[in-house]
Amino acid sequence: KLCEGILNILEKDTKTSCQVACLEALRILSRDKKVLVPVTTKRNMQILMRLAKLDTVEDPLERVSEFPVIVEALKCLCNIIFNSAVAQKLSLELNLAAMLCNLLEKCKDQQFVDDIKCFDLRLLFLLSLLHTDIRSQLRQELQGVQVLTQALESSLSVRWTEEYKAAEDRDRPPLSLQETDCAIEALKALFNVTLDSWNVHSKTESHQFRYMAAILRHCLLTTGPTEDKTEELH
Repeated sequence: KLCEGILNILEKDTKTSCQVACLEALRILSRDKKVLVPVTTKRNMQILMRLAKLDTVEDPLERVSEFPVIVEALKCLCNIIFNSAVAQKLSLELNLAAMLCNLLEKCKDQQFVDDIKCFDLRLLFLLSLLHTDIRSQLRQELQGVQVLTQALESSLSVRWTEEYKAAEDRDRPPLSLQETDCAIEALKALFNVTLDSWNVHSKTESHQFRYMAAILRHCLLTTGPTEDKTEELH
C-alpha cells in the first residue's frame, strides 16, 4: 500500500523536491522482492519511465533541475527490474531498451548528465543480463554494440590518431569517479551484448569490432581515481 501511495503521488504533477523524496523512498522499498509483487504493473512502470524521460523521443534534456528526478527514477527501475521477473517481461513489452538507447543519445555533448548516463547504462546491463530477447534486440535491432561503444568512448574521452589507434597521453590525469563508473557500466553491457558474437559476417561488423578493440586497448592504459576503481575498470 505504501508503494502504491507513493506511485499515486508520482503520477500527479508534483514539485521536483517531492518527486525526488518519493523516488528515494520507493528505491529503498524496491529492494524487497515481496513489496514489489503488487506494484509491478504496466501502469507503474510507465510512471517511472515518464519521470526518467524515457517516454519523450524528441524532447532534449534541457532542464537541469529535473536531472535528480531522472536519476532517481532510473535507480528505481534498476531495482525493480533486478528483483522482478514480471518487470523484466514488461520491459520488453514497453520497449524499454530502445528508450534507454534514445536517452543515451540525448546525453551526448550535454553537461551534468554523468549520473543519468551511468544509471541508463546500468539498466541496459541488467536488461541484457536478465532477458535474452532484449539482449538480441539490442544487438540486432538497436545497434547496441555501436551505441554502447560510443558511450564507452565518450566516458574515456578517447582521442584518435588513426582510424583504429587512440592517442596515448601518459601525462593524462586519472578518470573521475563518475567517468570510471560510466565506463564500467558500458563495459558490462557490451560484454552481454557481444557474448554470442563469435562470427563477424559483414564489413560494418568488422569495423565496429576493430573500433571497439582499439577503445578497449585504450581502456587498459587508463587509470581511475583509485587503485580499486582502476582494477574494476580493467
